[in-house]
Order: sequence, then C-alpha cells, then structure tokens
Amino acid sequence: MFSQVILADEINRASPKAQSALLEAMEEHQVTADGKTMKLPEPFFVIATQNPSHQVGTFPLPESQLDRFLMRIKLGYPDQAAERALLKGEDRRELIARITPAMTVDDLLRLQKDVTQIFVSDALVDYVQALVNYTRDSARFEMGLSPRAGLAVLRAAQSWAMMAGRRQVLPEDVQTIVSAVVGHRLRAVANGDAKILDPALELVRAVPIP
Repeated sequence: MFSQVILADEINRASPKAQSALLEAMEEHQVTADGKTMKLPEPFFVIATQNPSHQVGTFPLPESQLDRFLMRIKLGYPDQAAERALLKGEDRRELIARITPAMTVDDLLRLQKDVTQIFVSDALVDYVQALVNYTRDSARFEMGLSPRAGLAVLRAAQSWAMMAGRRQVLPEDVQTIVSAVVGHRLRAVANGDAKILDPALELVRAVPIP
C-alpha cells in the first residue's frame, strides 16, 4: 500500500474482507496494523478495475467502499485505429518502461490545492444539494446519496471547470461529471416491469437548475 498509485486489478474478484481492508487507506490515507498507524505517501490514489458482475467468482463491492471511489469510468472497447495500433505495435509492457513524468509531485499537489479555490456560488451549492436530496426523497432509488457523494460531485465539478480554464463552477460542469461520480453510487428500483437504465441521467432530468 505504500505507493503513490495503487492499481487494484479485478477488485471484485477479491473477497469482501480483502475489499474492506482498503477502506481505511482510501479514506484516511493511513494503514493500521497491530495497533500502529502509518501514514501513506502523498499524493495517494487507488485505481481499480472490475469484471462484469455476472462473471463467475466475482463479489459485489460494499456500498461503503463504492462511496470512496470518486468516479467510475467505463472504457469499453478500443476504437478500430487504437486496436490496430495495439495489434501491430510494441508490447504495451515494454512501452510502460519508457514513460516519462508529465509533472512533478509538487506540481500535482499544487493543482490539487488550486482546485479547491475554484469559486462555487451559493446557487451552485443549492443545485448540488437538490440533486442529492432528490435521491433521498425519491422512491426510484434504493438508497440516497451520502454527504461524501455530494462533496465528490462538487470537487469533480471544480476540477472540470479548472481544466476548462474557468475560475467558477457552472451547472453544466455538474451535469457533465455527475454520471461518472454518482453512477456507481445509485441503484434504481424496479418500477413495474421497467427499471431506470441510467440513474444519473434520470437525476439530471428530474432536478431543475435553480
């Protein structure tokens, strides 16, 4: 665990007990063993892949752990050009050895601090709260979003605004990132014979911008 980037490959093939062992590291950036607490390095990221839930030997991730992942991004299959380059190119593992850093650790820590300075208006906070509260009040979801999820939406929207070169978060930033941020946190309940295919999209459609 004492690395800046942890890749948990096929995380849902690990047992629930092994999955839960990541909770303290992901939330507190520390590890406790035999009563001794040790801080993890900064910055610290956990990136995980998972297999389709219907495959043999997979275990669903606990809701408490899912809530600690900022985003879930679906990669899908590579496009034709990328797959052709993969088939005809060098071994990907050999290319990894030639990767050069894009920034220093200090650069990344500074960017993380700068994100928190992107302006968020009271009206924007009202919008994020309205989205979160809708999931708690609606009978269409099994469980409402947690306060941690609301913070994740806000921080991701700030990051998106900063990457766009703006110093203020817009509602459009929230709508752009909300599917990746809350999609793995929301479960829709069956409505008759139908079920919401995209809970995050349903959320954006149902809650008006203040």
